[in-house]
Amino acid sequence: MTPLDRDTVRHLPKVLLHDHLVGGLRPETVLDLAARTGAADLPAADPERLRAWFRAAAATPEERGRRLAPVVALLQDAESLTRAAAECVQDLAADGVVYAEVKLAPEQHTEGGLTRGQAVDAVLEGLRVGRAKARLFGGDVDVRLLLTAMRQAADSLEIADLAVRYRHRGVAGFDIAGPEAGYPPTRHISACEHAKRANFHVTLHAGEGFGLSSIWEAIQWCGADRIGQGVRIADDIAVAEDGSAKLGELAAYIRDKRIPLELCPTSNVNTGVLPSLSAHPVDTLRRLRFRVTVNTDNRLLDSSGLTEELARLSAEFGYTPQTLRWLTVNAMKSAFIGHDERLALIDRVIKPGYAELENRRAGAAFFRREDPW
Repeated sequence: MTPLDRDTVRHLPKVLLHDHLVGGLRPETVLDLAARTGAADLPAADPERLRAWFRAAAATPEERGRRLAPVVALLQDAESLTRAAAECVQDLAADGVVYAEVKLAPEQHTEGGLTRGQAVDAVLEGLRVGRAKARLFGGDVDVRLLLTAMRQAADSLEIADLAVRYRHRGVAGFDIAGPEAGYPPTRHISACEHAKRANFHVTLHAGEGFGLSSIWEAIQWCGADRIGQGVRIADDIAVAEDGSAKLGELAAYIRDKRIPLELCPTSNVNTGVLPSLSAHPVDTLRRLRFRVTVNTDNRLLDSSGLTEELARLSAEFGYTPQTLRWLTVNAMKSAFIGHDERLALIDRVIKPGYAELENRRAGAAFFRREDPW
């Protein structure tokens, strides 16, 4: 089967649940911010060379995080944060994304004197400005924030409380990220319980740099509604040569409870979690009907918007428009917004977008047929 071309995928409505704001800046913006602030510790002064440096392979997820340190250092004032958020929205709209949840760690943006709340305010203003600009060019994307606490820090309860207080101002949920080894989810039970007692949404990075115990703690101790990454759940699945599979207790629980997995295939390959895209369990998990979603993680580091991610999967696994629609509806069902909002986007935007593609492809096939007369 011919893989879907990137232009076709770009025009399909898409949903993104796992994307870090600091990992998605344009190289040109990084250089502009460095020039404005006087920072001089960037490894390159040319956008393409800087892009190549960011996108070089990293040995671990932690090493990738360190590579973003220069970007974090540039995002220490309201103006820079607002610009980064506005451009994020515009880039997502240009990529055909119709709904997105973008992760922000407020504690990383206070070295210039901003409070955590001021950092969140600046980003929310950028989301508003970016959406208005995107609409001027015929695109539209609803972008919400997920406030992230760093698991190696000790202030997750404060971040969870901040997320809850901003729930009606554009923050959709609470997240925990950072190095898994040595910093298990159970260190942050109080923060997760605070969010859950407020009937708020929680997603935790787990099952990327560490294995099944991290996923188990995130779900059974911290009550995660979704699992960020979660690729190591494949360690609890035995696939036979005939394609049949035996699920362990944790994998079966996650599938039975329909707990969404925020998979980031390109990121997993680039950090060495998997040796190649062909070895990624995304297709096995899809075939076994886990609640699979496909995401970008850090667009600057992975040379990968959501169009690129889905096009790569199409090329590798033969995904059809029907497969991409299934993945997209999965993601929309798993979003941290109200049921009516999710249903409206599915029925009024996503399904019509895929139906339009099917009609175009059917029409093209009709006109390619030989005239029987």
